[in-house]
This record gives sequence, structure tokens and C-alpha cells, in this order.
Amino acid sequence: MNYHDYVTDDAHTDSRARPRVQTASRVIRILTAVAESENGLTTRELSDQLGIGRQALYHLLHTLTASGALTRTSANRIVLGLGMVTIARGLERQLSPSEHLDPLVRKIASMTGETAYAAGWRNGEVHVLAVASGTGPVRAAETPLGYVGHAHARASGKLLLAVARPELREEYFRTHDLDPCTPHTKTSVEDLTAEFEQIKRQGFSLDEEEFAVGLSCVAIPLDASSAPLVAAVSAPTQHFRENLDRNLEVLQTVARGSEPMSR
Repeated sequence: MNYHDYVTDDAHTDSRARPRVQTASRVIRILTAVAESENGLTTRELSDQLGIGRQALYHLLHTLTASGALTRTSANRIVLGLGMVTIARGLERQLSPSEHLDPLVRKIASMTGETAYAAGWRNGEVHVLAVASGTGPVRAAETPLGYVGHAHARASGKLLLAVARPELREEYFRTHDLDPCTPHTKTSVEDLTAEFEQIKRQGFSLDEEEFAVGLSCVAIPLDASSAPLVAAVSAPTQHFRENLDRNLEVLQTVARGSEPMSR
């Protein structure tokens, strides 16, 4: 049975099936909004942010707090509850490159012909979590699996810093030297902060010979909002510029789980 068999035009089926789908969607949106907030959210803030009516939101919050997924602080702000610890630990345990990220970066490398990466935060550092070699005749040198460092110069690192919680970004700047990797590397917090705003507006990050002379890279989030993981394509600069639009399309469509349009 597929989705269209489940959601039909029959009024009786529609009245039972659609509320369940809507409720699940709202629960996910609530949990995501609370997780992305700095200090939790009030009921009003959640209602305004998500466009969910107060009465419907109240019932959903009652269920989520009763289950331990959410809780209220002494200031009556809604934060994640201890019931989410198991889920968080399960995600960390299951989200291994061999099971989840390797197939994705291999697909990107196959479709673009370029070297592909996945990267993410681990213990306050931006790690290269998966690598796949390009298949074209001209390819970028690979950054090794597990590489840590120079996040301010790499497309993946800049994207992760751009969307990171302010305190995580500030801690990174406080504990890392912004050394120049090439003459093109931005080495001031002010310049990087301005670029981070542009990255958030456009939804992707570029490294144009900032990490290595002759190489450029584009990165996009694998999560549409908080980007705990990113995917990237790296190529020799001239080849990169000629194929940027196509490579960006492949990254975006593979991240969504669809296929890019042929050109």
C-alpha cells in the first residue's frame, strides 16, 4: 500500500488519516523549534513561530511533557526533557559514516565526477566524516577522513559555523587561531561573521581557494535548518567554476533524496 492508497478523497478516510499526519508533523516541528532555541520557548512564542493555535498547541505540549520529551523550566519556558536523551544517544550511536554518510557522498561523487565530503561537529570540532573520490579525469586532492582544523577556511566548516549556536561559534573563535591557509583566507572574526550572514541567506557556502591554492569547494546542509551535517563537493578551481551550478543542484537534490534534472 502506498501513500496515495492511504490518503484518499474518501471523506471518512480523510477525517481519520489526515489529522494523524498533521499531528505527527506538528510534533516534529515543535521538537525542532525547541531544540533550535537558545533557552527554550514560551507557549506564545511557539504558537507565533509555528502558526499553531493555542488550544491545539496546549494539547500537544501536554502529551509531550507527560512523555518526558519536553519539560518546563522554573521560568515557564519549554525545553527538551530527559526523555530525549535516549533519542539523542541513539542518533549519535547510529549516525556512523559507514552506514549513513558513505553511500551519500559516493552518490554525489558519482553524479558530479568530483571529490565529495560529509562533515559535522564532533566535540567542538568540525570533522570530515566521509570522503568519496571523484571519477573525472581532473580531480581535487582529498582531505583525509577524520581531518580536523581550519574550519574558517573550508566551505563545510564555514557553513557549520554560520548556523551554529552563538555560544558554540564564540567558543570556536576563542579556542582556535584563524590562520591563513592561502592569501584568500579570511582571518578576522568580523569578515567571517559578515560572510556567515550571507551563507545563511543563500543556503550554501563557498571556499574559493581559501583552504588550498587551486582548489574550491561548495557545501550545503544535510538538514534544512540547523545543519548538524553538511555535504560538499571539491574540485580544481577552473573546473569548479564551470560546473558550480550543476554541482550545487546535485548536492541539493541528493540531500532531499530526489534526482537532479537532466540538462
